[in-house]
Amino acid sequence: RFCLPLVLASLPTMATGEEIAPALQDSWGDFWLFRFFVNAAGYASIVVPGFLLIQYFKRRNYLETGRGICFPVIKSCVFGSEVKSVHQEDGSLPPRAEPTESSTARQVFKLLFCAAGLQASYLTWGVLQERVMTRTYGATETDPGEKFKDSQFLVFMNRILAFTVAGLYCALTKQPRHGAPMYKYSFASLSNILSSWCQYEALKYISFPTQVLAKASKVIPVMMMGKLVSRKSYEYWEYLTAALISVGVSMFLLSSAPNRHVSTVTTFSGIVLLAGYIIFDSFTSNWQDALFTYKMSPVQMMFGVNVFSCLFTVGSLLEQGALLESLRFMARHSEFTAHAVLLSVCSACGQLFIFYTINQFGAAVFTIIMTLRQAFAILLSCLIYGHTVTVVGGLGVAVVFMALFLRVYARSRMKKRSKKLPPGETPVQKV
Repeated sequence: RFCLPLVLASLPTMATGEEIAPALQDSWGDFWLFRFFVNAAGYASIVVPGFLLIQYFKRRNYLETGRGICFPVIKSCVFGSEVKSVHQEDGSLPPRAEPTESSTARQVFKLLFCAAGLQASYLTWGVLQERVMTRTYGATETDPGEKFKDSQFLVFMNRILAFTVAGLYCALTKQPRHGAPMYKYSFASLSNILSSWCQYEALKYISFPTQVLAKASKVIPVMMMGKLVSRKSYEYWEYLTAALISVGVSMFLLSSAPNRHVSTVTTFSGIVLLAGYIIFDSFTSNWQDALFTYKMSPVQMMFGVNVFSCLFTVGSLLEQGALLESLRFMARHSEFTAHAVLLSVCSACGQLFIFYTINQFGAAVFTIIMTLRQAFAILLSCLIYGHTVTVVGGLGVAVVFMALFLRVYARSRMKKRSKKLPPGETPVQKV
């Protein structure tokens, strides 16, 4: 009780003369660091018993000695088939379906459909995300209203719908035989939950444009994680574009004017949460890339990760009593209910558009569309929520997106060159 107020008081802002964001002032129980450890304790109450059970079944050599009605479930969760396939050429990306006997007009229509679907899903998702986390609900002339504070509930809403969509897709379409032990999805699931939580929570302390640029800069930690987790090596242009992205993001962050509105002040807490988002998200992508050595489809990956995500988040929410509290908030504010449901729908639909776009047109086209989406998201946020960007900050944004497009161009050139290599040579892996 005595230490935490001192910590809160010591958190500086990057804009001098501004007050700390109101989200920090409500209650020490709402402070992000406290909530993080409470959530982590909830996940640990599920992870630790699960880990002990897995070790128990492995030590008992259950695969040879086990019998009974639970044997198939335990085998699937703990052992799997342990049959790995040859790693796909482009990491976690499925092989692209080359268009055959398809008219140019049909291909253009498909491309426009994919681009429109991705832009609509993720631009709406971004606008709603900022609305839910930074604005009040139920405000009147006499009542200032109340903010929704539990980011973990929003993560749960997103994951339960994504789990349902992926499950239905797997049930209605033919999928490869599943071979990975189910428990291996839990690592990517846990890091994915924490990265999403950091992403929502960061909006209490920083502006949405700052968060978008931070996402663009995650190329750097992804490369670092790739070296540590997968022992990958990279080309010189990948280091060059990563450096340009760092310069652009630094220009944007350091261009904060002293008289900026409090909602756009980048606080120390926001920087820490963004760093957490980038680190956890980098681990997720690299772990999923390693899991794709098993023969599985992206939708199976989506289903497996979201199974554990739902388990972790609902368990933690129930332990804290936060699930009922969030449901009561939904009952009080129908507008929030609509926003939360639409947020989850956009997230799930966006995932399906990602798989379809990559399958039809490849990773390069998908990356270009999503890079344009990030630029549109910054513009839309500035128009709707009144964020201001200085000249130096605008130049920083331009440098970031120039580096991203340069990265796409260089990767496509390297991919074409790798197809012409002699059979015995292998190209350097990319991120």
